[in-house]
This record gives sequence, structure tokens and C-alpha cells, in this order.
Amino acid sequence: MNNRRKFFQTALGASMAALVPSTLLGSPLKTDYLTDVIKARALKKGDTIGLVAPGYAIKPEILEEAKHTLKNMGFKPVHTNRILKNHGYFSNTDQERVADLHEMFANKKIDAILCARGGYGCTRIMHMIDYDLIRKNPKIFIGFSDITALLNGIYQETGLVTFHGPVGSTINDPYSINQLQNVVMKTKRIPTITNIGITQQEEYYKPEFERYSITPGTANGKLIGGSLTLVASLMGTAHEPDFTNALVFLEDIEEAPYRIDRMLTQLIQGKTFKNAAGLILGVFKGCDSEPDPSTFTLKEVIMDRIKPLGIPAAYGMTFGHIENNFTLPIGINAQFDANKMTLKLLEKAVR
Repeated sequence: MNNRRKFFQTALGASMAALVPSTLLGSPLKTDYLTDVIKARALKKGDTIGLVAPGYAIKPEILEEAKHTLKNMGFKPVHTNRILKNHGYFSNTDQERVADLHEMFANKKIDAILCARGGYGCTRIMHMIDYDLIRKNPKIFIGFSDITALLNGIYQETGLVTFHGPVGSTINDPYSINQLQNVVMKTKRIPTITNIGITQQEEYYKPEFERYSITPGTANGKLIGGSLTLVASLMGTAHEPDFTNALVFLEDIEEAPYRIDRMLTQLIQGKTFKNAAGLILGVFKGCDSEPDPSTFTLKEVIMDRIKPLGIPAAYGMTFGHIENNFTLPIGINAQFDANKMTLKLLEKAVR
């Protein structure tokens, strides 16, 4: 996460201008979002999944592992040669990463798009995306971490339901695979998402894996959210989320408690976060501190910032930068029970 705070300035050469939709060059950013929800076609075995890396570079061996996993799941993975043409810490230049995203949405042979990894870089390209192209070619789009920016931006601009789920570098976990399939493939019933059972893994006994209700109660609303760092970075931009009556889900990794405090405070002091219907917190891995009178623990920060909101809220749901992950569809109506720590989707996320 700390690497995401770095900035690398890349000039837009005249020879690359053709890769950016002409209607976006020099035009003001859009602020009026569509409200009609679009659902992509459900995945089935044999479908083709396009892999993209809209942020950080991915190692060739990790990309091959992702392709192997997708094949074992019954899908056909494909990618262009842009994905491995590293540009500093990015997978490619801003313009080439956008071109790759456009190509995957435009290609009729591609049934869904999976981001190969997160890292940093998605906020740099959001103003360059042809959202009309995406709206006309709706597809399942999956990722998390830095991909949070694209998940929420695409939903805001087009109404397309996007999916906060594993990336290519983390999709090899059986629990995550099962959760993903339950949401993006046709099933006879709409899934209720519950926490994975605690195992004997040493990691689950770390303080940041504790599960607790912050404010009891149940709440209904549309799911939005993702990485706290990325959600906070969208505040004050053309893609600032509207949290009104929403079920907001958040997670993060390797941020000190004071930084979690600062980002939550930023959201709370924004225009709409206080009007959220409920708050679902995943695992903030590596974000805790040792008990010390001179500082606060992660739990103390969360209770101090979230409890006064008075909305149903709980911490420790099974999503985040951890081995096991829910797949959460952004834009889908759900019901959250902060007492039982369950999340029930109230409609299918695909058609």
C-alpha cells in the first residue's frame, strides 16, 4: 500500500493520442452518474476470461499461475502482449493500460475480465476510459485492492455491476474460487455470504483478525466500497462515491492505526458517508499496533470513529488482503446483519 503513494509522471506523446477517446481529450470530467443498473451475462464453464493489469506490473510466473488456475476452473484465459511490457512499476504506460482495458471490453469473444493484480495505477487512468464502450459491452469485471477505483468508477459511470473479488495473483484459494463462482455463475439460489470458519492457522489469532460487532442491527442497501485507501483517494474527485443509503464495505493492508484514523475521518467528514445504511469491515491485515499508552490499537480507532455513526457495523468479515475472500458485487442490493455477521444478496448479480 505504501508504494501506491509514489507518483510517476508519464507524458502523453502525440503518437499515443489515438489510444484515448477523442471525446475525452480536454473535456471536463463527468459528475452526473447513471442510475440504471446493468448486469453482465453469467459465466459458464468454457467461457473466455481476459486478463488485464491496469496497475502494477505482474511477474510472468504469477501470470502463468493465474492462467493455470482459470483453466482448472474450466475457463479459457487470454491476454494481450501489453500485460508484460513493464513501464517502471506499472505493467505498461497509462495509455497502453487503457487500450488493453478497451480491447477486452470491445472484443466479443471475451466473456469476463479479471485483473491480474492490484498495486497502484488505476486512479491515473480513470479519466481516460471510454465508459460508453463499457456500457455498450457489459461484462463481468473482477478485482480488488487498487482495482477498487475502477470497480466504483465503472459502476458510477455506466451502471454496470462490478465485482470486488480475487485478482489473478490471489485466485488460487479454494474458498475464494467457490465464493466467486457462487456470485458470477448461475445458481439456483441467491447466496448468503458468511464468514469462513476459524481454523488453526496462526494468522487468524492476530488482533486484526478478531471478529466483532461495532453497532448491532440489520441494514439494507446497495453494496459499494473496497480498499479504504482507494475509496479515500476518490474523495473530492469526479468519482467520489455517494454513500447515501448504501452498505459500505472497506478493508486495507499495512496501514498504521493513525492512517486508518485519518482516512476514516476523511470519509466521515465528507458529504455522504454519515448517511450510509451500514458498514461492513473486512480484515485490515497488518494494520494493528502493539498496545501502548502513547498510541491506539486498530480496534480502538475503529470503535472511536465508527461507533458514533450509529449505523449497523461489524469488523472482521472474510475479505481483504487475506487468503480467503468473499466476492462482493458493487451495485447489488443486500442485507447486512451486524449481529450474526452475515451478508445476504437480495438479487442476482448476473443475468
